[in-house]
Amino acid sequence: MQELDNVRINFDSGGLWVLNIALAVVMFGVALGITPNDFKQLFKQPKLVVVGVLCQFVLLPLATFLLVVLLNPKPSIALGMFMVAACPGGNISNFMTHLAKGNTALSVSLTAFATFLAVFMTPFNFHFYSELYQPTSDILKTVELNSSELVKLVTLILGIPLVLGMLFRYKFENLALKLSKILKPLSIFVFAAIVIVAFSQNIDVFNAYIHHVLLIGIGHNILALALGFFIARMLGLSLKNQKTLAIETGIQNSGLGLLLIFSFFNGLGGMAILAAFWGIWHIISGLLLAFYWSAQKTAVV
Repeated sequence: MQELDNVRINFDSGGLWVLNIALAVVMFGVALGITPNDFKQLFKQPKLVVVGVLCQFVLLPLATFLLVVLLNPKPSIALGMFMVAACPGGNISNFMTHLAKGNTALSVSLTAFATFLAVFMTPFNFHFYSELYQPTSDILKTVELNSSELVKLVTLILGIPLVLGMLFRYKFENLALKLSKILKPLSIFVFAAIVIVAFSQNIDVFNAYIHHVLLIGIGHNILALALGFFIARMLGLSLKNQKTLAIETGIQNSGLGLLLIFSFFNGLGGMAILAAFWGIWHIISGLLLAFYWSAQKTAVV
């Protein structure tokens, strides 16, 4: 059996282009539901902004690094963990927050704000911690990761669609709201279909290696959810906001992570399998947590 760090997931360039476009369309659809007022509301509550950014872009990557040092997984799996931790929150977090009776307006605003920050913070965090950990640093030397190209791709996939979507919403509000109802579910369906097809073509690889990432992926996700929740609790935020920050920290844009892995790491096995498993598991864990919270009869303030 091939060493996991040397396994490559097969994904052709045509599929990669479609994946790029699908993710950009997802972000455009998300942006159609965002207004400048969402950002204004955030800055009226600066404590929430600081805690949200702290959890997402400072504490989660740091906690991931400490977890990697503790568990000492295969270097390619460690790279996948660093990649997932460096990504911004996924847009499904907004739905989960609403279901959990959290602060939906805060969730939408933080997702938008985090997406803008991710243009710079995702490449920075991934590169910083991957270089800091010796085994992953060795892999980076073999792929010659270009940080400026990474920033450029994240800008194209996240930043530009977000700006264009918000401008479109500002100019054509009624049309934007109608488009959002169609575009968002359609683009997510197309995106999911592409990923499913890609991985169905590599089913033997997943069957052979999924056990390497199963417990690590679950543990990493639980750590992220717990981090957001308990940091918010320690800082005296309401239960409603504790739920929101738990979900925002624990639900990552693993689709972006997969795209970056296919674009820059040629589908490196451990990275791709970890990110793909996280993408499936965080939906399960997020929904279970949201259903649990939605069933609670305790008053939420």
